[in-house]
Amino acid sequence: MLEKGLSARSAATVVPGNTAAAMGSGDLDVFATPAMVALMENAAMTAVASELPEGSTTVGAEMNVTHIKPSGLGAEITATAVLTEVEGRKLTFNVGARDAGGMIGEGVHIRYVVDRAKFMAKLG
Repeated sequence: MLEKGLSARSAATVVPGNTAAAMGSGDLDVFATPAMVALMENAAMTAVASELPEGSTTVGAEMNVTHIKPSGLGAEITATAVLTEVEGRKLTFNVGARDAGGMIGEGVHIRYVVDRAKFMAKLG
């Protein structure tokens, strides 16, 4: 059952492939904002996955995030997501990411519960 308080974590190490320079979101060898957002989304998806009806999944719809500070190569990043609101199919999460030095990003993420088959049938 989808209830407020469900949570999960996702972790990654900063490697050349997830830097701003590699992902095209900047030109520095620091953890890319798109990589941080993906890690946050993964934590949110994981937080509710086991509570969904058979044949359902969640899809990301909105992300409002602030990337507070940089993390260099080799840094261990942990993203967390906590389900704060359930409104029908709409799920709202507080998300955050940390490295050894503390918080590197935070925000709010919205996902929707969808039927896998119906969702995929919408592809052109």
